[in-house]
Amino acid sequence: MPEAPPDEPSALHIEDVDVTYGRAVSALRSVSLTVPPGSVVALLGANGAGKTTLLRAVSGTLRLHRGAVTAGRIRYGDTVLDGKDPVAAVRAGVVQVPEGRRVFPGLSVEENLRSGGLGLARRGRAEARQARERVFSLFPRLAERTHQAAGLLSGGEQQMLAIGRALMAAPRLLLLDEPSLGLAPQMVHRIAEVIREINAQGTGVLLVEQNAGMALSLADQAHVLEVGEVRLSGPAAELARTDAVRRLYLGETAEDDQGAA
Repeated sequence: MPEAPPDEPSALHIEDVDVTYGRAVSALRSVSLTVPPGSVVALLGANGAGKTTLLRAVSGTLRLHRGAVTAGRIRYGDTVLDGKDPVAAVRAGVVQVPEGRRVFPGLSVEENLRSGGLGLARRGRAEARQARERVFSLFPRLAERTHQAAGLLSGGEQQMLAIGRALMAAPRLLLLDEPSLGLAPQMVHRIAEVIREINAQGTGVLLVEQNAGMALSLADQAHVLEVGEVRLSGPAAELARTDAVRRLYLGETAEDDQGAA
């Protein structure tokens, strides 16, 4: 199928997807969800629920972990993504920021950012400069550390760099895997602000996040994964009010309910 034009809004459709690792480990079973154009959709769930696996299936990195989509379909606009490699996903406008940041520690901030635009065909210098300016407007601290080795940045700065590197590909859909992991509360707040700003600029976000309060405050829609299956789905504000989400993911208890009564 032809790729959607760069300026055409596209939705991500995940339809009845199964994922298996190796020959026997079933990681996802009949997972279906949609990320409408320009929206923020959150994925909640315990460790091992399949959240990262789902992002890998969308971004084309699943095969790097000996995984495969064994049933179902993943489409971004008119582009089929299941079975494609990461370069095909990036060219379609879908870019993942992996868990743990994974910047290139021996390269400078500038060199890390440049790597985010590699593999994009027909992109001129003006577009690359515009993407770089966008990153520095979101993360002024990176502009101050352009020539510094990424390995010498703080954890929060490395997370900024990982997001900035992804933005260099000018994605229409950003896949974020645990962006607040291991960060101080002040930096978590800053990362949340940046996600909100990125979305306000027109980029859709599929957000995997253990910090359920942060994720639900940012998201339009949310889904809860349990052992590879979608158990709950709905508007984020509504899910945040359900007993299951409040107790399992927001840390509220029956005593909290009584105190609020």
